Amino acid sequence: MSQLALPLQLADHAVFASYLDTGNETLVATLLDIAKGVEGHGCWLWGAPSSGKTHLLQAVCDTAGDRAVYVPLSMFAAAGPGMLEGLASRELICIDDLQEVVGQSEWETALFSLCNQAVDAGAQLVVAAATSPRECPIELADLQSRLARLPVFQIRSLDETERVIALQLRSRHRGLELPDDTARYLLTRSRRDMTSLYEVLDRLDKEALRAKRRLTIPFVRTVLDVEAG
Repeated sequence: MSQLALPLQLADHAVFASYLDTGNETLVATLLDIAKGVEGHGCWLWGAPSSGKTHLLQAVCDTAGDRAVYVPLSMFAAAGPGMLEGLASRELICIDDLQEVVGQSEWETALFSLCNQAVDAGAQLVVAAATSPRECPIELADLQSRLARLPVFQIRSLDETERVIALQLRSRHRGLELPDDTARYLLTRSRRDMTSLYEVLDRLDKEALRAKRRLTIPFVRTVLDVEAG
């Protein structure tokens, strides 16, 4: 993964190949076009927690490489809006967790300035938030107006069958096979949001490699029981 201007790296799993796009095909196709430099105005994506917003923004940056910058405001809100300076030099600016700073006048002013700079430079802006633009409590009318022009996509959450498929896709991306029965077992033993399920799968991956075991139900049960104490 490319080291970005900000002091972070993209997660190694956050790529388009490991994202199940069922129900979100148009959004993923749009983001792929944006990442590949197809001319456009960016977009706004929103959805429930753990619906894949961060995964998709990082996948865009992975595909775009050094043309893009990933800005997780949940991580950098405390740093202050000065961190946005100079970001318009990138062709693609991906802003995650917008809801973390809206309502703060200095942040909203800085974001509006960044939007204007991006437009002037021909850069695209991809924004992820917990809500739609209409429901996002942005107080600066000019910023609200500017962001409202972005195409809007709501991420559809996965149903139980699709969660199994998503877990298996993530496993194959890591070089593991996750049988159907084991995947369904994980759904009964873990929190059901995809972030929690992926975290459990990552731990199982490490334990399976260490023990040189396959992800069978008995092995998974043993690992989870040990973790539970």
